[in-house]
Amino acid sequence: MSRIGRMPINIPASVEIKIDNGSVRVKGPKGELVQAISKDMIFDIQNGVLCVSRPSDDKEHKALHGLTRKLVANMVEGVTNGFTKELEIVGVGYRAQKQGNKLILNLGYSHPVEMVDPEDIQTVVEGNNKIIVKGIDKQRVGEHAANIKKVRPPEPYKGKGVRYAGEYVRIKEGKTGKK
Repeated sequence: MSRIGRMPINIPASVEIKIDNGSVRVKGPKGELVQAISKDMIFDIQNGVLCVSRPSDDKEHKALHGLTRKLVANMVEGVTNGFTKELEIVGVGYRAQKQGNKLILNLGYSHPVEMVDPEDIQTVVEGNNKIIVKGIDKQRVGEHAANIKKVRPPEPYKGKGVRYAGEYVRIKEGKTGKK
């Protein structure tokens, strides 16, 4: 039995879940999410608790059991609290600023890099070197944060670039210059 799949999901009073053929719709105070899921999984809602079970011990059903439960749990978490990813900019002269729904990054290139926020995703700049990505969909928040990091990933010799908050960047030793 799947350890993650058999865990119950507590549904807050402000969250409404509808399960149709092959999709789950979760509506809460922060918004609404829809996710396509396998039609084989069995859902049981009783007393504000959702349990996901599988119909058989087939390899495919075992693989989908924990995944389905975690996707629905992330949807419930997203519409109640939301998700955030924090990014740090390290480097002399590297900075970020916000103009409307555009994030403008000055990261040592000859031109500033402009990134438009996708719908349902919000970026906030604190100071000049901290970016916070907020949203209700965990996958889209992580993807947008990864796209921001991809503009200038941390380089291994000085550690300059965009990194996740708390990320450890291993610094390499430079050349020694022996002849």
